[in-house]
Amino acid sequence: MAADPALAREVEAVGWDGQLFMDSPALGPDPWVLAGAWAARTERLWLGPGVTNPLTRHPAVTAACAATLQALSRGRAVLGIGRGDSALAHLGAGPARLHQFGAALDALKALLRGGAVPFGAHPLTRAAPPLEELSLGGRPEATRLHWLDPALPPVPLDVAATGPRVIERAAVVADRVTFSVGAEPERLAWALERARAARRAAGLSPDADWGAQVIVVCHPQVEAVLPAAASFTAPLARFQVLQGPPQGPWDEPSRDNLVRLAHYDMRRHARPVDEGKLGGARLDEAFVRRFAVVGPPEHCIERLLALIRLGIRRFAVVGPGYHPEWEARGPGLFAREVMPAVRAEARRGL
Repeated sequence: MAADPALAREVEAVGWDGQLFMDSPALGPDPWVLAGAWAARTERLWLGPGVTNPLTRHPAVTAACAATLQALSRGRAVLGIGRGDSALAHLGAGPARLHQFGAALDALKALLRGGAVPFGAHPLTRAAPPLEELSLGGRPEATRLHWLDPALPPVPLDVAATGPRVIERAAVVADRVTFSVGAEPERLAWALERARAARRAAGLSPDADWGAQVIVVCHPQVEAVLPAAASFTAPLARFQVLQGPPQGPWDEPSRDNLVRLAHYDMRRHARPVDEGKLGGARLDEAFVRRFAVVGPPEHCIERLLALIRLGIRRFAVVGPGYHPEWEARGPGLFAREVMPAVRAEARRGL
């Protein structure tokens, strides 16, 4: 859907706050080109990658893309970033190491604010011949975006965080943190406490711009849409076991499901999955119902409000906009009934 810029005005008219674009070059179109096309057709939507990574582009290239989008959209860009998944897997690489990711966050934060970043902090520059091999009358001494518009605010840096170490680092460095730990209140409460503790330890206010990536499949016939919900759940839930055993509060049945996802078939990533079966692993219905939000509007509203009460301020919603939520005859149930109700309750101070 998102690859068609003609849908931009329709998505905005329905009431969505933003649109994020997958950054995985082997599996989809370029997110920055799409976001620019959508920026030209909309007036209100937040736009950006959901999410990019620190390795496929130099931080200065990523920062320049984000700043260009900020100028085109007049302040509606957001830079979503994580350690990397399918984009790197289809280049033969695993996620960025924690120290690489932390260095990239620091560099992006500085560049987006007009600061300078020393050379040699990225694998690209370490692999290339040194600048000193060229005969020049003068040499740049650091990387900086010299063309930033001072009238525009810096693009917010939004980290997609799952594990405790990324959560803690992002809580201190990023402008926003979007937890990708599922929709269970216990899991999000754990993630929030890790983030708030990290901010307290750094001498910062424990309050920040907290978000959650949640799967929502809003439909009155739960059994009919559980296979679709499972197909969304598998690619996100596997982050909990991407590089080791699951962290945080998980009951034994959930751990059993996650262990199955440790054998995820990346060759089928981003493809429809029948009956939630992926790479030989079948997710239990109970696990899908807990990790995701699946059901009629009143159920979805109740689940999302429970997360708002914990301190979540934003939702990056996976599900609506794709099968089975998007309806050719108009906005789906989520846009018509869930979004207005959740917004109204959130504004009343929940």
